[in-house]
Amino acid sequence: MRRSCLWRLVKFLTALALLFLSAHVLFSTPSKAPPKPSALPAEEYRLLSPETYFYQLNEPAVCRHRSPFLLLMVPVAPGEAVARQAVRSTWGASAPGRDTFTLFYVGLPEGGRGTSTQAELEEESRRHADIIQMDFQDSYHNLTIKTMMMMHWLSTHCPNASYAMKVDADIFVNVFLLVRRLKGSPRQGFITGSLISDGRPRRDRNSKWYVSEGLYPDDSFPPYVSGAGYVFSADLAPRISWASRFVRMIPLEDVYVGLCLRVLNVLPVYSRSLTLRNLFEIGQLEYDRCTFAKLVIVNGFKPAQLLHVWPDFSRGHSSC
Repeated sequence: MRRSCLWRLVKFLTALALLFLSAHVLFSTPSKAPPKPSALPAEEYRLLSPETYFYQLNEPAVCRHRSPFLLLMVPVAPGEAVARQAVRSTWGASAPGRDTFTLFYVGLPEGGRGTSTQAELEEESRRHADIIQMDFQDSYHNLTIKTMMMMHWLSTHCPNASYAMKVDADIFVNVFLLVRRLKGSPRQGFITGSLISDGRPRRDRNSKWYVSEGLYPDDSFPPYVSGAGYVFSADLAPRISWASRFVRMIPLEDVYVGLCLRVLNVLPVYSRSLTLRNLFEIGQLEYDRCTFAKLVIVNGFKPAQLLHVWPDFSRGHSSC
């Protein structure tokens, strides 16, 4: 009898606790949703809007009859023909076993359309059919504009791509490892690279990366991936383009992409090996075939260096 009464008491107290919990859930004040961002004024957004600029060179049909696995998107200055050729001759060539290809993105050279640099660029475009050019001034401070034009081009002209990589021309890219790792990666809402989670704006006016408080008042940046080279699922391109309507331009293109990702509630992920090494090495390393075989990128390669090491790497990386 005593055990039966104790059991009834336990059931009663359990029911009472559940009733209290239900009432708390039903009648407590719900947590506030994060505030929706405010759209930029039209005049301010015009600087980043794809409708502001026109193509001088384009390859709109390159994806018309294909759905590439990986598009390598290389922002480069108009006059850097030697760097472009080095990329074409090394990691920019199609990776075996997957549909990959490379395009170069440029703005206008200093002096504009009538310069010899522009004439040489147009001839290079006729030979290789891999250059996309829009009519903004190509400069370091306009890299954010260039990056947004790249996102717009991808979403408009190659919407069936699986992945894209934004990568600088002075980078060593192990396309063999990259393609293997992407096979098991998410196809949506995915971006990876060398993750920077503690970035802060530089307030020194003499710094190359100076950002004024008026332009960006916060004391820290959201997580972002280094602009040296990062990989993302192609579905993010139109979403990042859309998010730019709400994010004031700053001249740090990789941070700017991170700000757009914050609007989208997308977190970039760190890319590590099984030994927890960063696969996107943004420091400079002396070439070693088997070390490089375990990395996706290494920073700081001049065209001549890239051409020198690539034959050895492409022949021997699989034996490491």
